[in-house]
Amino acid sequence: MPKMKPRKSMLARFKVTGTGKLKRARPGRRHKLTKKSSNRKRKLKKTALVDKGQTKMYARLMGV
Repeated sequence: MPKMKPRKSMLARFKVTGTGKLKRARPGRRHKLTKKSSNRKRKLKKTALVDKGQTKMYARLMGV
């Protein structure tokens, strides 16, 4: 059976932490920034962790 290839789009969107969790960017910071408050935009800069239920599926797609 051949090796499973990782999904390149998943590798671009997520980073793996040292403990095996997945980091992701928060959505909503691409456009229409004038109506968002500076406080909200600042919070959108920070990365978030992927939900526990989805981590296993995403990690498999990434080939981790």
